[in-house]
Amino acid sequence: MHTYILDGDNIRSGLNSDLDFSEHSRKENIRRIGEVSKLFIDAGVITLTAFISPFKEDRKIVKDLVGTDMFAEIFVDCPLEICEQRDVKGLYAKARKGQIKNFTGIDSPFEKPENPDVHVRTDKQSLETCTQKIIEFIKPKIES
Repeated sequence: MHTYILDGDNIRSGLNSDLDFSEHSRKENIRRIGEVSKLFIDAGVITLTAFISPFKEDRKIVKDLVGTDMFAEIFVDCPLEICEQRDVKGLYAKARKGQIKNFTGIDSPFEKPENPDVHVRTDKQSLETCTQKIIEFIKPKIES
């Protein structure tokens, strides 16, 4: 099975390098990711996307774009304090200092998914447990 992971690093360094973190750019970032995902899916590639998508409306747009049978909303949930402790890139510290504007959880909202397909709590569950929960949900979809 062919897979590809789209994430903030490989998308924002190329395709979306013209976008900042304004609300408009964040919406456009997710829209473009949806469009790229649709192309990969059309090519038969299992496409995993790892993005902070803070707005419910944007997640719905992507779900409608790629199709509900090809979309799984996985809510990787973790309290802000823990995210800040784990921040290897120092982005939360920069946001706290005002060096990054419109940062999710700091000065921009996050609308939690109401009914995600999978909900994992990385502050309460091990990486292995979270991963297994996601695989158990996705595997039957891939095999069918």
